[in-house]
Amino acid sequence: MDVSLVDRGTAPEQPVRGRPRSEAVERAIIEGTMKLLEEGVPLAEISIERIARTAGVGKATIYRRWSGKEALFVDVLRAAEPDDPELPGTSMRDDLVVLLDTLRRRGLANRSSAILHNVHAQMKSSPKIWAAYHSSVIAPRRRMGLEVLRRGEENGELRPGLDLELVNDIFVGPMLVRTVLRPDADLTDEDLAERIVDTLLDGLRPVS
Repeated sequence: MDVSLVDRGTAPEQPVRGRPRSEAVERAIIEGTMKLLEEGVPLAEISIERIARTAGVGKATIYRRWSGKEALFVDVLRAAEPDDPELPGTSMRDDLVVLLDTLRRRGLANRSSAILHNVHAQMKSSPKIWAAYHSSVIAPRRRMGLEVLRRGEENGELRPGLDLELVNDIFVGPMLVRTVLRPDADLTDEDLAERIVDTLLDGLRPVS
């Protein structure tokens, strides 16, 4: 967020407005950070000063947009990842398929992107960055999945009384295993999300 510096000696009834945000400047900063990561510079060695020099901006320009490098790194990760999905909303089943297929495509991106692979590996050793990434990226995606399941329960697509937190983990788990724990697993199968969802729903739908 832009920070306005107000001279206390001037009339307070006329607030000084901060500089307008520039998408081109923000893009240059994010791309500058990506360039350093692509060159193999460890996260711990990437300072705001180094990012500013690489992006061709001043440090103050970065601090007007991000509170620190942890917040900047999270935006860099988001820029390198596939966009969050737009759910069709036609049924719980269709929404779950879209969510899982997004995970599949994200797994493919992780394997093909040096940035995502290296940063995710290093991020675990930086509690601040991991916490920021978790709160702004992982947690919202999890809430999206839980909301899909709640709607499914309300619509009668899911058996009532289930532990939805656990059900969410059960749906996401198989895809995470293939994307994280099994680097040799084939993620090019575009029907994988459908097969996971349909297999699990066979045991979770209301009993007729």
